[in-house]
Amino acid sequence: MNSNYALHEMLEVHEMAAFKTVCTTKSKTMQALVTDPELMQILQQDVQLSQQQLRELGGVLTKVTL
Repeated sequence: MNSNYALHEMLEVHEMAAFKTVCTTKSKTMQALVTDPELMQILQQDVQLSQQQLRELGGVLTKVTL
């Protein structure tokens, strides 16, 4: 993987990670309010997928050289 990204590309990845963090927090918070089992399952899947995506975005950010 090429780790020589332009500054604007790094900022975009950082922005996606920040947005994904907010979405994950919201899904985790909503789980406490949900009573429907199907919706609870969707929220749990969303949290798991979001955490995986955050790990991937974090991996991209740690390999970046400007």
